[in-house]
Amino acid sequence: MDIDSRKDKIIELLAANGKVRVTELAEMFGVSEVTVRMDLADLEERGLLSRVHGGAMSSYKTYYNMSLQQRLGTNHEKKVAIAGAAAAMIEDHDTVMFNSGTTTLLTFRQLRPSLNLSIVTNSIAIALEAGANPNFNVVLLGGDINAKYQFSCGSDANEQIRRYHADKLVLSVDGADIENGFTTYYDKEAELDRLMIENSSTCIVAADYTKIGRTTFAKISDIGVADYIITNKNAAEEEKKSFKKHVKLIEV
Repeated sequence: MDIDSRKDKIIELLAANGKVRVTELAEMFGVSEVTVRMDLADLEERGLLSRVHGGAMSSYKTYYNMSLQQRLGTNHEKKVAIAGAAAAMIEDHDTVMFNSGTTTLLTFRQLRPSLNLSIVTNSIAIALEAGANPNFNVVLLGGDINAKYQFSCGSDANEQIRRYHADKLVLSVDGADIENGFTTYYDKEAELDRLMIENSSTCIVAADYTKIGRTTFAKISDIGVADYIITNKNAAEEEKKSFKKHVKLIEV
């Protein structure tokens, strides 16, 4: 097993169990404990876990404190694969809503620039890039600004979104759990996300494998509101089986 596959497996185990031990990982992979600790140190630096005595625990505290650009570099290849699948579902003359998030930004970047689209978003990054394309009619929702993560939210944004309807919504979430539903770190954005779901014909949730089986601060909705969940093949198996009973799951 190569180093990337080993790290992917560690994240998969954390998603399923919440904790891993160095000794057990070393035995499982047939490598030294020093090698495992180096793997854990790298994953911690990328915000995917927190090291504890003898192992590591699932934690997003480091990821939460990253800037938008830092988050874009975390699990980049996995997110790009999801983004490609989501972008392929967008058709000419669609009206598309995007909430904020790295995966939604990457999805936007994979849209064919020749498409004629109306885009409604609270992501400042998406709005700025989309505004440069004359084929895109762009609406940036107003409201309170989160400068660090470049999105708008709050009562003004919530009121504005009620005036629009989209053919498709591409929704980025911080957690997707069969019991606790879709969740986000940002309680002020959770209501806006719910309104986007209500005002879209098709809801496409884009969530990389580290989000599967995870619950974060504020609930957005139950799993069943999504029409599609796009995630990675190495996401937690039990959670994926449960999702398939409620929505169409696309694995990339």
